[in-house]
Amino acid sequence: MKANYGGGTVLRPYDSSYDPLVAQQPGHGMDYAPTYWVASAGSPPEDDGPIQGDCDVDVVVVGSGATGMSTALYLAQDHGIQAVVLEANQSVWGCSSRSGGQGQNASGRLSRSQWIERWGMDTAKRLDKEIREGFDNFKALTQEIDCDAFDGGHLYMAHKPSKMDYLRNMAQVRNEHFGYNTQIFSADEVRERFCDEREHHGAMFEEEGVGVHPMKLTFGLIRKARALGVKLHPASPVLGVETIGGVHHVRTPGGTVRAKRVVFCTGGYTWQRMHKTTRNKILPILSNSVVTRPLTDAEMKACNFQSKTFMTDTRTLRFYYRLLEGNRLQLGSRSSITGADAEDPVHLKLLTDAIARKFPPLAGIQIDYSWWGWVDVSHDMMPRITRPDPKQNIWYAVGYGGNGVSFSTWAGKRVAQRVAGKDADQEVFNLPIYNSPLEFPNIWNTVRSEAFAPFRRFGQYFLYKWYWFNDEFI
Repeated sequence: MKANYGGGTVLRPYDSSYDPLVAQQPGHGMDYAPTYWVASAGSPPEDDGPIQGDCDVDVVVVGSGATGMSTALYLAQDHGIQAVVLEANQSVWGCSSRSGGQGQNASGRLSRSQWIERWGMDTAKRLDKEIREGFDNFKALTQEIDCDAFDGGHLYMAHKPSKMDYLRNMAQVRNEHFGYNTQIFSADEVRERFCDEREHHGAMFEEEGVGVHPMKLTFGLIRKARALGVKLHPASPVLGVETIGGVHHVRTPGGTVRAKRVVFCTGGYTWQRMHKTTRNKILPILSNSVVTRPLTDAEMKACNFQSKTFMTDTRTLRFYYRLLEGNRLQLGSRSSITGADAEDPVHLKLLTDAIARKFPPLAGIQIDYSWWGWVDVSHDMMPRITRPDPKQNIWYAVGYGGNGVSFSTWAGKRVAQRVAGKDADQEVFNLPIYNSPLEFPNIWNTVRSEAFAPFRRFGQYFLYKWYWFNDEFI
């Protein structure tokens, strides 16, 4: 699949080792990663080609994933503002063409119980209302856009018996304090009603969950936005931003875009040198994913697949998996630490071993697609949709921690309100995901400079070892 680029720009080969934490340059006009989503999304929407020459615009949105395109869509649809979207590579090149496509009623890594512990019941309930409103908006979008949506809920699978008490407590909190109808199923009930996943010991079932083809969804957002006058420029990475007299000079290889307002929606692909407001604000971590060949009828029966409901397990380094259209199995997890290490076969083996444990009849099955992508993790495991410096008209919406498939579209709507100046009198913007910037805790202060950024990987390496030991043996 090739981008239009006005009909002829030659794509650079995909660089599988690209690591935004240490890259000396941003990506520029690269081909897509070899994902199942890319292979099955169909032709990409038309775009407006790379930036060619200097220009003056009202709003620049950086990043053409679900957040960036939602921001541009809602700016145009709700506020009559036609933004210009800049993309370093091709449209939907980053997270939105590599994710698991699991649209949960959540955002960030914290559970509702952890919201209560951190902020108290009142704030937790207000945050739940906001996240739920975002999920409902996402669900409506999946009904408008052809994106292979399956509204089947979410199974949270206990990967060892001790996790069942954890799930029961989560279900109780959700039901008693937030009014949900979350259910606990035994292992036998899961195997009878959903699939014969052999590793789990029971599950928590949330009714709120829509699995999607994330690239088709974002392509749909692009088509909606461009129909309203939004301009999308691929192969136009932001090399730097300088503010002169209140105007932001956004420098790209093809020219400088002078904008009154700028929104960064770059997720796990936030380049360190892009702008000071986004530098060292997230830790990009890799998520590896595979998709099998289509399952035969005999394999479907052996695994008793009854539903395309998506699943995650209770590991900290969780596995996420589901049956896709065409009866392919998708499974992913965290594994490699650096981009340079991503191609090591040990990371693919982690996933194929998990398939064999969870679905023994599929042990050794052919893998048709294998890829990885960067996830934007914040210091406190929650996203931020905010204006970090009240003196500058610059916003960012990042930090979903691998749980942004549904909420990213709502984040786009909320940041569009903020850019349009419609947030001053709304109480919702007092929530913690809106009223504070991203900052690493004090322990990071000595290593916040760009020169020390690679050393954060050492801490991540030892943390992953502890997570693995805790997940499997404690």
